[in-house]
Amino acid sequence: LTFPLLSVTLLVSFGSSMLYGYNLAVVNSPAEHIKAFYNATWSQRYGHGLAPGPLTLLYALTVSIFALGGLLGSLLVGVLVKRYGRNGALSRSALLVLLASGFMGFSRELGSPEMVIIGRSITGLYSGGCFLGCAQPLPHGSVDGEGFVFPTGSVEGIFICLGVFSAQVLGLPELLGKDRFWPLFLSVVVVPASLQLLLLHCFPESPRYLLIERNDICGATKALHRFLGTPDVQDVIKEMREEQRSLSSMEMVSVWQLLRDRSVRWQTLSVVVVNAGMQLSGIDAIWFYTNTIFENAGIPVSQIPYTTMGTGAIEVVAGLIGCFTIERVGRRPLIITGFCAMGVCSAGITISLLLQAALPWMRYVSVACVVGIIAGFCMGPAGVPFLMTAELFMQSHRPAAYIVGGSLNWLCNFTIGFIFPFLQMSAGAFCYLVFCGVCLLVALYVYLVIPETKNKTFMEISHIFA
Repeated sequence: LTFPLLSVTLLVSFGSSMLYGYNLAVVNSPAEHIKAFYNATWSQRYGHGLAPGPLTLLYALTVSIFALGGLLGSLLVGVLVKRYGRNGALSRSALLVLLASGFMGFSRELGSPEMVIIGRSITGLYSGGCFLGCAQPLPHGSVDGEGFVFPTGSVEGIFICLGVFSAQVLGLPELLGKDRFWPLFLSVVVVPASLQLLLLHCFPESPRYLLIERNDICGATKALHRFLGTPDVQDVIKEMREEQRSLSSMEMVSVWQLLRDRSVRWQTLSVVVVNAGMQLSGIDAIWFYTNTIFENAGIPVSQIPYTTMGTGAIEVVAGLIGCFTIERVGRRPLIITGFCAMGVCSAGITISLLLQAALPWMRYVSVACVVGIIAGFCMGPAGVPFLMTAELFMQSHRPAAYIVGGSLNWLCNFTIGFIFPFLQMSAGAFCYLVFCGVCLLVALYVYLVIPETKNKTFMEISHIFA
């Protein structure tokens, strides 16, 4: 990688993937402080506090509304990128984070729980557009039908892990984990978005966007000179012109057409199973409610923030391992192993919770199982589904497939974030068996149905499915 290409990759990932990871974990440590604020505000307004059920409902909405915003953002991003380009779409989206930060930062001063919820939803809107909506391209790689680039590396997965870890570190009692700091803690999202907004204009627009969407050969040539660091870019220009002609003669498939196309029926079903399974595996429950899980496991309250931070550090290491092994090991072994490990560890949490009254040391088994779920996810299911979605479909079907996969990701993320507290209250230790079943069924499906896609063309993959 040249320095400009590496710089813009890191900048975009810092302002999108890292912010996405941060928002997954930021509501974990201040949960009790936010609930206390909601209860106190309700008491001031209506003369009585909230019952446990409605309070849990309001907090679950605060956690999960992020995913609904993300769903909307992922559906709108194609229009934004096609109109403004990658840099323009990211810059305009960053303004949303400034607005969201203001809502959350001043919510307690103004006594408004609604501002917290609105701020979370706006942050989700930004994350949907910049991360899962794929507006955060590297300036190289394959171009989809909307004219923006899908990432070709695993940089995003590493930055998600770093975002989660940074939220866990800042949530320590010595930093922003105190009651008076939780609005500031939620508002830290403004830092990466602001840096991206300030520095992104220093880099040229995506060369493929300039040539394919705007037909700006001069601009695309200058951008390639900057990114590739070489004066000879005619071969790349020629390749993109051929791609432009190919796209102009290609009819893009809609989501409805994709779902009805029998020739890619198994590929579509595979995208549905893997993307839904990725979010229903329990990883979102771990990220959103880590402290609650550890508290129920019997970990002393004073040790929970540091235990949580330790799991985040392991998550970063696991993400790095997955990044450097995916091309060597292959997609299929990583995703099967990851889901199997998560399923076994989910069952392990149930067993440890049932036995912890008789065997106090089982609390540490619970922690080990949580670490196992995180490590299994980061080394396999975290990044492979997005890569496999691109490899299972030809260019005309790929945008619709990404819409299906991205929408399922956000919907399932919302579902887990919203229902997990109630599932935990009703099923107790047995709630983790639901995640165990999902993980093992997805692993079995991948083993029986999905072939290895590494170093295979679309036609070869299609022939294997047929």
